[in-house]
Amino acid sequence: MFASVLIANRGEIAVRIARTAARLGMRTIAVYSEADVGALHTRVCDEAVPIGPAPPLESYLAIDRLIDAARRTGAQCVHPGYGFLSENAQFAEACAKAGVVFVGPPPAAIRAMALKDHAKALMERAHVPVVPGYHGGQQTAAFLKRKAYEIGYPVLIKAVAGGGGRGMRRVDKHAEFEEALGAAQREAMAAFGDARVLIEKYVEAPRHVEIQVFADHQGNVIHLGERDCSLQRRHQKVMEEAPAPGMTAALRAEMGAAAVAAARAVGYVGAGTVEFIADGSEGLRSGGFWFMEMNTRLQVEHPVTEAITGLDLVEWQLRIAAGEELPLRQADVSLKGHAVEARIYAEDPARSFLPSSGRIAVFEPPAGEGIRVDTGFASGDAVPADYDPMIAKIIAWAPTRADALARLAAALRDLVVAGPRVNAPFLLMLAEHPEFRAGRFDTGFIDRHLDELLHADPYEEALAIARAVAFLIDRERRRIVEAERQARKSPSHDGWRDPWSEDDGFTLGSARTIVLDILVDGAARQATVTWGAEGAQVAIDGAPPQSAPSLPSPATGGRQRRPASILPSPARWGGSGRGPGESREAHVRIVEAAGGATVVAGGRQIHVALRRLDVLDAYDFGVDGVVRAPMNGKIVATFVEPGQRVQKGARIALMEAMKMEHSLTAPIDGIVTEVAAVAGAQAVEGAVLARIDPERANG
Repeated sequence: MFASVLIANRGEIAVRIARTAARLGMRTIAVYSEADVGALHTRVCDEAVPIGPAPPLESYLAIDRLIDAARRTGAQCVHPGYGFLSENAQFAEACAKAGVVFVGPPPAAIRAMALKDHAKALMERAHVPVVPGYHGGQQTAAFLKRKAYEIGYPVLIKAVAGGGGRGMRRVDKHAEFEEALGAAQREAMAAFGDARVLIEKYVEAPRHVEIQVFADHQGNVIHLGERDCSLQRRHQKVMEEAPAPGMTAALRAEMGAAAVAAARAVGYVGAGTVEFIADGSEGLRSGGFWFMEMNTRLQVEHPVTEAITGLDLVEWQLRIAAGEELPLRQADVSLKGHAVEARIYAEDPARSFLPSSGRIAVFEPPAGEGIRVDTGFASGDAVPADYDPMIAKIIAWAPTRADALARLAAALRDLVVAGPRVNAPFLLMLAEHPEFRAGRFDTGFIDRHLDELLHADPYEEALAIARAVAFLIDRERRRIVEAERQARKSPSHDGWRDPWSEDDGFTLGSARTIVLDILVDGAARQATVTWGAEGAQVAIDGAPPQSAPSLPSPATGGRQRRPASILPSPARWGGSGRGPGESREAHVRIVEAAGGATVVAGGRQIHVALRRLDVLDAYDFGVDGVVRAPMNGKIVATFVEPGQRVQKGARIALMEAMKMEHSLTAPIDGIVTEVAAVAGAQAVEGAVLARIDPERANG
């Protein structure tokens, strides 16, 4: 076994490789760009080496810098992970030239599978079934259009050097072919520097089923079963599972034999994945699958195979790269239970899945029986805008598929991410969709059901906002009361009145209502807070009020213990995927954030801010004469100076935050004793901007 490994990657896969390597006693070496300074993968490794600026071409794709890092650190091998240079034959050759072992297949095998037309021709010679189509070198538009007609519509245009769905177009009509061809060629040229395409028959109701293969230097090749990766959006995998629903032992053996033949045909060594397209219109069946491509690396979804086999595929990669034989023969491979993986991306499904970056204020991964989380981030880490937005993978295992999906759904509900938006609510809806749970799906499932999968339950949203409003008001009240208590200790302060006492004008059984302007994800909304004999209720935008037990009633005399619902706790939630009247337990987390609070529930996060905190002062909540920044923002202007007499409500400063201007006003009558706000400067939430002395106001 190697003594050291340089991991030529970042994020969750770098962390995952490092943990296996460390378990095997290897010295782990991370690399990082300027965007990844202090990232989790650098913290879990024994050593970390900078390799350049944030752009991948100048860091994670810079072969010379990676080879130099390996030489300087004395790394015996380089593990490329997936993505970046993992399928780059030139990088594999550069490693060999530098005397460093590349943990992956030989360069010749990478090249053989790099171009789809060449790979399909090779598979045909190896008697591996391929999708009917044209894979030749003639690339004129007229010729390709004629071939498409001969194949029969619908057809799929695919970039020869493609991947990730780029350079791919489905064409349903002969008249649409030329326009689709031009678009595919332009996209392929921009992405891969190669405009060549191939034409394939489009398989109706396609299922994407892949076989995990392993080969050693001694010529042994086996497969470890299949994974179903049919849940895709824009040709990108979203959720994967193993085994494939509807797979039989006989069909698994047939597909596995085809995958092994494909690996042997290219002299493969190490971990690889042979991807097949299957006709799912009548269920998975013999003769109904065809070779698509081979990925000459570890796959993102490899944990589901690990879950059902009990094997560590990274350990297998390292041992095979070190020259060891495969630890198992085909007859020894057994599959147990079912596993499902969901990819957590920093993206906003509500905004057409736009990537989201920034600092993660809170990251609390789920835990529990059968749950595994692979991630490259922790609370406080930043998600750079320069790379793939995947921040974690949640893998759920159980004895049955139904139980595995139930565990995954529960884990997604318990996931807490505050900061960049994530796709967890979308994944939760997907995991709970009755058609998917019944096994009725193909690669077009998400597109057909997208509106359902993006649906946000109005009741859940209103309840979450109400809880955040209650939290913010309670936070302000407690801050004000604490300031009064501190002022009470001063010899010059007398006449202090507890704003929560029973003498403050509120009586048991009476009701008092205030209306607050709030910001929900930056949009103006309104909250109505009513205190009565039964506690407090919060209504959002005039909707029927929802109980908000986290908000103490002024009639309690301030002696009420802070309710547990302000803290991480379960609450009853409605939502899709259940029958009428049903509910579920959801983990609810309220996190203090810039300008307010972020409430996270069911994987969804909503930012809520009180638009004018000074409105609280108008309802006898108590004041301390200190003007604070209600959120992070820029001071636009100040309107007072020390020694100036002001009345309650007078403008003290103007702040710009969340694309809006916020007027900060005097909470009491008095004399300004300090002005800390400076026009043009940034202010952080809670910073003291000015102080007003009520004593001097009284003479």
